[in-house]
Amino acid sequence: MEKLIRLVLQNFTVFLLMVGLIHSGLWLWRSPEKRHRSGIIEALLNYFLLYSVAISYFYNFVVHVFFGEAIAQFIGWADSPFQAEVGFASLGFAVIGILAFRGSFDLRLAAVVGPACFLWGAAAGHIWQILHTSNLAPGNAGTVLYTDILIPVIGFALLKLQQKYPFRS
Repeated sequence: MEKLIRLVLQNFTVFLLMVGLIHSGLWLWRSPEKRHRSGIIEALLNYFLLYSVAISYFYNFVVHVFFGEAIAQFIGWADSPFQAEVGFASLGFAVIGILAFRGSFDLRLAAVVGPACFLWGAAAGHIWQILHTSNLAPGNAGTVLYTDILIPVIGFALLKLQQKYPFRS
């Protein structure tokens, strides 16, 4: 059980993305009248925002603010007071994600753009660390690197689909 918990916590971005997909499926299963293209996109975007933005960034807030030394070691960096600053920025993204969960298109766009800037910047930093310092720590060169790139791509794709097929309840 401890190994499973450790695996989930170290790969929280993938885990939360999967939970969001499962929750989307459950929402659609319970709402057969919404099983059309725009309803499916609405469900996917809603639960992407809830899990991959709101909950993911709240988790990021907790680990960086309250477990900074452990998360710095996981990333392969030295602990620093900047850990708390990253944590509080993450708290801001989490709040935006909650507001965007069932919010307007513009709010949803903001909930994807802000984290995308952060994640793509973090991915560039991870790649730089890999190339220049050989930092292959799991929190630098593992799953987090890939999801730093892919989570914004998924978010923008869902936004584009929602723009093309708006949801009407």
